[in-house]
Amino acid sequence: MKEQIKSFEGKMGKRIDSLKTELSSIRAGRANPSVLDKVNVDYYGTATPIQQVAAVSVQEGKILVIQPWDKSLIRAIEKAIQASEIGINPTNDGSVLRLQFPPLTEERRREISKQAHKYGEEAKVSVRNVRRDANEKLKQLKKAAEITEDDQKNGEDQIQKLTDKYCKEIDTIIAAKEKEIMEL
Repeated sequence: MKEQIKSFEGKMGKRIDSLKTELSSIRAGRANPSVLDKVNVDYYGTATPIQQVAAVSVQEGKILVIQPWDKSLIRAIEKAIQASEIGINPTNDGSVLRLQFPPLTEERRREISKQAHKYGEEAKVSVRNVRRDANEKLKQLKKAAEITEDDQKNGEDQIQKLTDKYCKEIDTIIAAKEKEIMEL
């Protein structure tokens, strides 16, 4: 039974990692290369992440510089960024693209904060779904007489403690991201 609880804990941990990845793609006023993680470029007929076809670096904290390894891709990268939900138009000087991150307005900061909270709630729902699945598995084991009723109750208690722990961690992560977003 301990192995099964460990596997459910692993699933909850993966949801935390997924949340961190989602939050890293949120633009919080500073240039961050991870905002380009979901942007794919048409590279000879294949959708390819920008990081695989260009060097992406931060310049002066507010500018992302994208330098394609193949200069013929610069137009394709520019179109991919414009088509994405980043909300910034790149400037093209022929050899590199620059993304200038403007300072966020108070209203935009609140919108981004709401988006972060939404991701947090989705992560909590996912963790609770893992709890539900774990409890169902424990009920099945009890019904099949593989564990006792006491083992089932102990397992449910352990799963609830894990759920509480991961929900609290999600709250901490969201609070930290909200603080980052609201900083001027």
